[in-house]
Amino acid sequence: MAQPVLYLSHGAPPLADDGLWTGQLAAWAGELGKPRAVLIVSAHWEEAPLTIGATTTVPLTYDFWGFPQRYYQVRYPAPGAPELAEQVRKLLRTPATPVADDPARGLDHGAYVPLVEMFPDADVPVLQISMPTLDPVVLVEIGRRLAPLRDEGVLIIGSGFFTHNLSGLDLGRDAAHTPPSWSSEFDDWGDRAVAAHDLDALVDFQRKAPAARLAHPRTEHFAPLFVSLGATVDSQVQHRAVIDGYWYGLAKRSWQFG
Repeated sequence: MAQPVLYLSHGAPPLADDGLWTGQLAAWAGELGKPRAVLIVSAHWEEAPLTIGATTTVPLTYDFWGFPQRYYQVRYPAPGAPELAEQVRKLLRTPATPVADDPARGLDHGAYVPLVEMFPDADVPVLQISMPTLDPVVLVEIGRRLAPLRDEGVLIIGSGFFTHNLSGLDLGRDAAHTPPSWSSEFDDWGDRAVAAHDLDALVDFQRKAPAARLAHPRTEHFAPLFVSLGATVDSQVQHRAVIDGYWYGLAKRSWQFG
């Protein structure tokens, strides 16, 4: 049976302190079972050409600043996935689309923060690849070309945030406070568009969605969704929102496809 594909809202390092959210991620992983490997695309790695990260266990990439020291002491020594990396090269590399390697780049927080909660034993091989562009059409095609990995037991994850405007955060309030209208309106639109398999509207979200420019002043946190959608676009699988709600006003909606 083919593995499902996920799009999840990954949270900042303090996600580890949110008992509700960590419990939701752990329960989700329990339903999924253990995949052969994880292939993850994070909002926090944009690099062209598309680049394959470390295929051995290397230190994490702590790509954040100004947090308490304990967040920089997190370790996640997941095994590398060199065989998966070679499969990715074969699926994606063409004369017109080169694939590069960065063997020293460890998992960034968009990858390891949720994986620590979902597969805490760090016993599932993980491979991270970069987003070479934020163009939804190109990212859908990348996902489509990666789709055969699902039949090989690979769990494909797009890791972003369903709404992401850090200037709109109010960390002085409770994490579960009522979200601003720009976040809730975009979240409702996106929920309905994904559930309806309306890929055309989603690809054109910057013009079609309400409050799109406020929900995503820059689109890197929505972009991983398109890789996930592409990996299932030809199979008409069921779409299911597994996590919803808000974290300091940002929509943490997360999806399972298949």
